[in-house]
Amino acid sequence: MFYQVKVRDFIRVPPSMFSLSKRESVLANIKASYENYISREFGFVINIIDAGDIKEGVIVPGDGAAYYDTAFELLTFKPELNELVYGKIRDITDFGAFVDMGGTEGMVHISQSMDDFVSFSKEKVLQGRKTGQSLKVNDKCKARIIAVSYKDMNNPKIGLTMRQEGLGKLDGQEQQKTESNKEAKAESKKESKEEKQK
Repeated sequence: MFYQVKVRDFIRVPPSMFSLSKRESVLANIKASYENYISREFGFVINIIDAGDIKEGVIVPGDGAAYYDTAFELLTFKPELNELVYGKIRDITDFGAFVDMGGTEGMVHISQSMDDFVSFSKEKVLQGRKTGQSLKVNDKCKARIIAVSYKDMNNPKIGLTMRQEGLGKLDGQEQQKTESNKEAKAESKKESKEEKQK
């Protein structure tokens, strides 16, 4: 889920940036500190929206830098269990697919890629044996988050599934809906013919 988070922190501005305006130097240091920041509390910081209230700076003896008590807003992505996400297949390996979700990426294990026996080909395609469905690089898809791990804060893991109803490759779903609609129409025509014959 994407969130707009309000944060208050002391932002350090080194003496080399004193020639800039207070707002410019504080914003530059917020970006340096918080862009691509990952934490359990915020999730993944996507962008710094804006700095609001910047109080007067305090110079710490021995450091020489100014510290500004600043309120600012962050755009974050915090993955939630069972959340539906849209993404694009970035890469496919023999053990699964990596999905780019915009702010981060998740992994779909090969066993979770579709409700079928799945095989991997050297052309980086996952293929279902019974259904004939395929999953390739750059396919747009819909998945559900089934695991989130912050064990390694430099490389958090997000596990995804596409085995449930309504999940998987997006244009494949549209095709399935069309086929289902055709079957339903054919069934209703058959029933109406049977009723007329009675």
